[in-house]
Amino acid sequence: MDLVVVKLGGSLITNKLQQSSARMRVVERLCREIALAKPFMTEGLLVSHGSGSFGHVAAARYRLEEGVTEMSQLPGVSVTQDQAHRLHRIVAGSLSQAGIAAYSLAASSFAVADQGRLVSVSSEPFRLALEAGLVPVTFGDVVLDRSRGASICSTETVVGSLIAPLEAAGWAVGRILWMGSTEGVLDPRGRTIKEVSSTNAGEALDTAGEAEGEDVTGGMRHRLETALELARLGIESWILNGREGGILERALRGEKVVGTRVRRA
Repeated sequence: MDLVVVKLGGSLITNKLQQSSARMRVVERLCREIALAKPFMTEGLLVSHGSGSFGHVAAARYRLEEGVTEMSQLPGVSVTQDQAHRLHRIVAGSLSQAGIAAYSLAASSFAVADQGRLVSVSSEPFRLALEAGLVPVTFGDVVLDRSRGASICSTETVVGSLIAPLEAAGWAVGRILWMGSTEGVLDPRGRTIKEVSSTNAGEALDTAGEAEGEDVTGGMRHRLETALELARLGIESWILNGREGGILERALRGEKVVGTRVRRA
């Protein structure tokens, strides 16, 4: 069965210039849009979200992007996890309030890294949740690392690591909707790049903006790099403006929307 993945960006659902500040109206609206679109979808649905001003600020303070190299960083693992999970409870709770049967799956519970790269991922909880009619909801987290003690695992990395095992289990990701705070990838003049393919990928990456506020995983550039990697696997991405009401709902329904399309290779 086909599967659609939605990623709610951290810069969209939080104020990244103010620590631990969720944009509740935005979160609740996006969750309502998902709930409105879901009955019209023929595909399965997986929702993910970034950490924004919750996890990223704590991770930067304790330098966790480098792994755990000294004892003074250990409290940062707990603090960063707690912050990321606090935001997750807000998102998952809002989905539930909107009528979505959300099922939480933290990367720290199903993934292990080595040298900062995921090397072990259990996709079975996702498969079972989807088969039961639930909507899996996951997010960026701190995962245990065989070499570094612990590592930051971005939402993009989590999503990317699930593609192959889910496809092997019969859930093929057809498209990913990356919801951010701009109308897709913008060129140097602030205009939306309507389509990215192998012919203009380098130019688009050069112009992809840096993340607002603290962000230890790379912001828009990391998102676009991930989308390009997925395009080579035959998965189409749309980078869209989640601040505009109705965009997510229409995109989930398969309707035409304004944004950046990352074409399949």
